[in-house]
Amino acid sequence: MSPTITTSSEANGNVSAATARAAASAAASAEAAGPQPVTMAKALNTALADAMHADSSVLVFGEDVGMLGGVFRITDGLTATFGEQRCFDTPLAESGIVGMAVGMAINGMRPVIEMQFDAFAYPAFEQIVSHVAKMHNRTRGAVKLPMVIRIPYGGGIGGVEHHCDSSESYYAHTAGLKVYTPATVADGYRMLREAIDSDDPVVFMEPKKMYWTKDSVDLGELRRLHTEGTTAGLGSEGRAAVARPGTDATLIAYGPSVPTALAAAEAAALEGRSLEVIDVRTIVPFDDDTVCESVRKTGRAVVIAEAHGFASVSSEIVARVQERCFHYLAAPIRRVTGFDIPYPAPKLEKYYLPGVDRILDAVDDLQWEN
Repeated sequence: MSPTITTSSEANGNVSAATARAAASAAASAEAAGPQPVTMAKALNTALADAMHADSSVLVFGEDVGMLGGVFRITDGLTATFGEQRCFDTPLAESGIVGMAVGMAINGMRPVIEMQFDAFAYPAFEQIVSHVAKMHNRTRGAVKLPMVIRIPYGGGIGGVEHHCDSSESYYAHTAGLKVYTPATVADGYRMLREAIDSDDPVVFMEPKKMYWTKDSVDLGELRRLHTEGTTAGLGSEGRAAVARPGTDATLIAYGPSVPTALAAAEAAALEGRSLEVIDVRTIVPFDDDTVCESVRKTGRAVVIAEAHGFASVSSEIVARVQERCFHYLAAPIRRVTGFDIPYPAPKLEKYYLPGVDRILDAVDDLQWEN
């Protein structure tokens, strides 16, 4: 069964032709404007809109994503532009949201669903682990699930428990899922487009505290590169990025921890140490080559993540680096992570989250020679 939903405002009857023309005009103006200050939220919103324009099988749904535009306004304007058939609200039933997306993906659509907050996704965990991750293997490749599960995650917004979890390890441990987490505005756009295009299910982890960060980005150029398929060297899946070059030690981070690692590297430079920062970008698949090339060069490494340290993605990174770089290491690999406790109250999260001082302390402990 193929989807019958179309992108045109005339077909769905919910959007006027004038609105559609205005949206097209705005997109054209943005494309001609060149690099502009853009927030992560805007980049993600633009990626969703561009994907929906490009492919009529892409649709967006979840709690409050319709007229409200999502708690963080990532879906703002999509219902007005594409109509309620393409972007719509659901009941407060995460398991139902994921289950419906599975059915739609099996039948030729590309659903992009929002879990609203990290811990809100737990009621849907059985669907994700038992069905989303296993359907392709269970059917010997006959059935694909091209769906994206968007999960705002991490701390730094002063939220209470159930609103600030770092749940990436659960998904990374589940074979059959891809796990993406952008740390820059450009990657927010690029990686979400890649996730939507993927024929495999992607858990797309969005750092909440970075929604309002701004970079100078040419969204029109990113759109053109994606449309033309000329993203050689820019693709994100399975490719880590050198966010800052250095020679003395490697800081390995992903998502919300990348800006913290960069700040630590900047502070270390004032003390005469050159720290290289690696942005993992896609946790699954993982880029061993880029990470290990950096560690072999510097001989020292610190892994940084907001999530609990025990049995975590940071644990896996340490294991992979140690196995591949053992004879190059001048010191044991250190980790700076969230503490192994439930997420604390808002006034205490600054003590829980990895910070510049904790990272520099770990770097100082890398057995430097006097």
